[in-house]
Amino acid sequence: MLKTRFITAIVLLIVLLSVLFFGSSLVVNLLCAVFFAAASWESCRLFGYRFAKSAALVWSIIFLSLVFWGNTTQFIAIWVLGCVSWAVIFIPSLHRGLHQRTGISNQLCSGLYQLSILACFLAILVLQQHSSVYLLSVMAIVWVADIGAYFVGKAFGSRKLAPVISPGKSWEGAIGGWLCVLILSVVSTQISSQFPSHLSSHLSFLSDSFSVHLLHRWGWLGMGLILTLLTAASVVGDLVESQLKRHAYMKDSSHLLPGHGGVLDRIDALILVLPLATLIDMITL
Repeated sequence: MLKTRFITAIVLLIVLLSVLFFGSSLVVNLLCAVFFAAASWESCRLFGYRFAKSAALVWSIIFLSLVFWGNTTQFIAIWVLGCVSWAVIFIPSLHRGLHQRTGISNQLCSGLYQLSILACFLAILVLQQHSSVYLLSVMAIVWVADIGAYFVGKAFGSRKLAPVISPGKSWEGAIGGWLCVLILSVVSTQISSQFPSHLSSHLSFLSDSFSVHLLHRWGWLGMGLILTLLTAASVVGDLVESQLKRHAYMKDSSHLLPGHGGVLDRIDALILVLPLATLIDMITL
C-alpha cells in the first residue's frame, strides 16, 4: 500500500508541475475540469445521490461555462457564498452533526458543498493566472500544516482534536502544523529579501509567494494572522470531509487514486483555504 501511495503521489506531482509550468492555459483548464468532475461525483456519492454521475456532469458544465464565459463578479460571488456556507453550516456541523442523507436539508448541504468545490477550482485557476509559484505557495500552506501535524501529532499528540470524526488528529498536531507554517513562511520571506537587486530579474520567482505578498501588504502581524486563519481553515476542511465520509459509511471518497482514495481525499483541506486566500489576495491588491 505504501509503495502504491508513493507511486501515485509522484505521478500526480509530475502531472501537476508539468501542466502548471509548461502547459497552456487551455490544458490547465481542462485538467482542472477533469479533477473537478471527479470531485463533484465523489461529493454526490457522499450525500447519497442516486444519479451521482448525472449530477456531476451538470456541475462540470457549470464549471466549464464559468471558466470560458464567466467574469470576476461571478467568481467573487461564488467564493463569498462558499465561505459563508462554511461559517453557517459546515463548521457548526462539526459540533452539532449532519442532517440525515435524505430530504431538503441534505440537498441544501450537498448543493453548498458542491458550490464550495466549484469555488475551490475557480480559485485554482485565478491564483495560477498570477503565477504557478503563487498558486503552489498557497497550496503549500495546507501541505506543510498537514505534514507538520502528522509528525508532531505522532511524537507528542495526546489530546484528541475531534475523537469521533477523526481519532488520529490531536491538538498538539494541529498546533505543530500551524507553527511549521509560520516558521517556513518567516524563513522563506527572509531568504527572498536577501537576494541582491542585480539578481532579482533571474530569481524573481523566489519572491513571488503568497507569504511574501502578505508581508509586503500586511506586515508581520497581518501575515501571521492570515496564515493562522488559513491553517485553521485547512484543518476544518479535512474534518468536514472526514465527517461526510463517516456519515456515508465510506472509508474513502472513492478509489480513483490508488493508495490515496479519491480526489476529495486529496483536496479536502484546500476547499475552504483556496477561496479564502483568493478573496484575501483580491482585497489587498
